[in-house]
Amino acid sequence: MVLWGPVLGALLTVVVGCLCLSTLLRHRRPQEPPLDKGFVPWLGHAMAFRKNMFEFLKGMQTKHGDVFTVQLGGQYFTFVMDPLSFGPILKDTQKTLDFIKYAQELVKKVFGYQSMDGDHHMVHSASTKHLMGQGLEDLNKTMLDSLSLVMLGPKGPSPGASSWHEDGLFRFCYSVLFKAGFLGLFGCTKDRERDLQEAEELFTKFRRFDLLFPRFVYSLLGPREWLEVSGLQRLFHQRLSVEQNLQKDGISSWLGCMLQSLREQGMDSSMQDKFNFMMLWASQGNTGPTCFWALLFLLKHRDAMQAVKGEATWVLGEARLEDKKSFAFKLSALKCTPVLDSVMEETLRLGATPTLLRVVQKDFFLKMASGQEYHIRRGDKVALFPYLSVHMDPDIHPEPKAFKYNRFLNPDGTRKADFYKSGKKIHHYNMPWGSGVSICPGRFFALSEMKIFVLLMVMYYDFELVDPDTPVPPIDPRRWGFGTSQPSHEVRFRYRLKPMQ
Repeated sequence: MVLWGPVLGALLTVVVGCLCLSTLLRHRRPQEPPLDKGFVPWLGHAMAFRKNMFEFLKGMQTKHGDVFTVQLGGQYFTFVMDPLSFGPILKDTQKTLDFIKYAQELVKKVFGYQSMDGDHHMVHSASTKHLMGQGLEDLNKTMLDSLSLVMLGPKGPSPGASSWHEDGLFRFCYSVLFKAGFLGLFGCTKDRERDLQEAEELFTKFRRFDLLFPRFVYSLLGPREWLEVSGLQRLFHQRLSVEQNLQKDGISSWLGCMLQSLREQGMDSSMQDKFNFMMLWASQGNTGPTCFWALLFLLKHRDAMQAVKGEATWVLGEARLEDKKSFAFKLSALKCTPVLDSVMEETLRLGATPTLLRVVQKDFFLKMASGQEYHIRRGDKVALFPYLSVHMDPDIHPEPKAFKYNRFLNPDGTRKADFYKSGKKIHHYNMPWGSGVSICPGRFFALSEMKIFVLLMVMYYDFELVDPDTPVPPIDPRRWGFGTSQPSHEVRFRYRLKPMQ
């Protein structure tokens, strides 16, 4: 037994040495991008990257230019910061870059879901069928009913609904959108009060998982947090199980279509439960935070608020309730809101911070818009961070840090889609939904859902900041790269239902 200490120590030294050797020996080859390995073997720049991804990449861009390779936890990532050069990466006509395998590994770790071949195509196919056209219109109606239930209650507004209520704006938006989305997608029982209670309980658990999510992805949780995450995963697998769904009516055709496809491929029910958890996260993890930013920007910019209210009144008419318990809302109006469309696009420009990753399947040459070519190695990852390279580029978006509600409007009120960089028209001028093979398949439904919520708030509610001088909070740096950003702290507001006929 005395010898085990030296033996284990020697084995550990060998393992660590092998892990570090390949990274220590790596050097920049001819035609490769600038290589920055950092000073810590294997880890490289991982800690600085995880601490504040935005500031780290901004510093690397200043140091190395628009293309550079950095070492992060034993892996090498080549960041491309020139949006004029995004085309070859997103189109990938040479089939050298892979997104699907990376995504499969991520969802297995986070949700416990083991993907099947063809899942990516299946999700996009179901989304095209049920989240566009008539399918989208049907789901919008369901979401309106769910928002009425969550915001007004199963019996309509309570006597105190027209009194002022105070809450955190972020919590309010996230809670309302999550509960409405959960009930709209996974169905309801005949007991609406119980449904609302279940949705509230699930939101509390979902929010806790959400707070742990960034460090979970980076494998930085402590032992107790790992146990907590495992418990939360099991809870969602049980509460979203196929067996539970059988007790409900109104499961969305989108979700039902995908589950049927999985059953036909022979997937067992326990894995379908995990698929449901993944779909809940994908559909509800970003809409609430986005609406927080949208309402906050409207509250901080009176001209924007007045423009949205004026448009809402024009297309929706007078606010009223149907049967005194649901919102009267013409869903066809969603196609006639260019001002709100611009507000949402500007909100997403300022608030959405996704990272687009591709795994290099074989060595290839990346040709930049300037004509320069870079050799990229097999096994490395190519990454885009549009928030820094596109959304915050003053050449593309003058005063990029400022909220301008009409930034995406032409003078005649039509949608603006002509943006330029270095005098050249740019195709990728706003990328909140990703792009190419990794574009969000549910983006049209998510946008409709958020627009309905914002319109309901400006039409049916009075709401204001508790402190009108409250500044817009900075983005929580732990959330960089994970979809829509979240605020570093809560913002207090108050709201009340307007008097109705």
